[in-house]
Amino acid sequence: MNPLDLPHLHGGPLGPARLKSEPADFVVEEVLGFEPSGEGEHCFLWVEKIGRNSNDVAGVLAERAGVRKRLVSHCGQKDLHATTRQWFSIHLPGQASPSPDQLEVEGVRILRIDRNTRKLRRGSHRGNRFAIRLRDCDFSPEAAAGRWREISERGVPNYFGSQRFGRGGGNVGQALRMFAGEIEVRDRLLRGMLLSSARSHLFNACVAGRVKRGDWDRVLDGEVFGFPDNRSLILPANLRGDEEERVANGLLEITAPLWGQGELPSRGSVREIEEEVSAAHRELAIGLERTGLRQERRTIRLRPLDPEMESDGSDAMLRFELPKGAYATAVIRELAAC
Repeated sequence: MNPLDLPHLHGGPLGPARLKSEPADFVVEEVLGFEPSGEGEHCFLWVEKIGRNSNDVAGVLAERAGVRKRLVSHCGQKDLHATTRQWFSIHLPGQASPSPDQLEVEGVRILRIDRNTRKLRRGSHRGNRFAIRLRDCDFSPEAAAGRWREISERGVPNYFGSQRFGRGGGNVGQALRMFAGEIEVRDRLLRGMLLSSARSHLFNACVAGRVKRGDWDRVLDGEVFGFPDNRSLILPANLRGDEEERVANGLLEITAPLWGQGELPSRGSVREIEEEVSAAHRELAIGLERTGLRQERRTIRLRPLDPEMESDGSDAMLRFELPKGAYATAVIRELAAC
């Protein structure tokens, strides 16, 4: 299966549109989920960046603050070709917080400085809020409004986006070569990226199979359930009997595996489906198991929170929030081909 060729849920995109014509067309704002305490060893920075990589910005902040880069933390990567606002933390015990003019460089603006007792960690935020303009939409505002209503009510498959798989989806092939011993990957970040691509491909394959069969949002025997806003799971042995109703109401979601060592927690027909996928991608599954990664799960449906859409001539303006780890492109691909 091509990692970039995934089935749509709502009948395919309505037509072409232009995405990210300029950074202001794609605005991502991190939702931290808590307020800094106002005191502590960690300086919290609310940063707006345009056309800058999150890791590069962390390096710039470290240099300007006069500390090692490992003392600068952030919750995750944000889009490069976009306007993004996210939090960074700098460990500055016994030191005053720097002023904005000490830290700002081209493409980086400091919007707020605060303090907190704990540093930011990867994935410690709640989610991200998006404001996205689609330009030159080759479909009517009426069709867009109807499709947006379907997306808002039913959700979309929670696919990992194409960014996860590198240029042309080539990361999966590189992961296979690494597992086969054909290439040696010593760089820790590159190795992690290839492992993530392999894992994401298996997850997408599980979700794609259920979308094709039409049981993507239908509870089957042996499901493992998760919550849309956290990573807690409900295993088949701990069901209380109302899971189907809670899934229909968006309180629970069906999950699929993020492959690794250990026994699948699913049972019955769901386990059979997941084992068929792993058998079809045997080299990836075995390679992931040998790395020591443990079995994890991810919800297979993505529902945009507080969804809004406005039409402006041939443009469409979308606003919505997604939980951390979810991709805005998974939502957009059900509306427009970009």
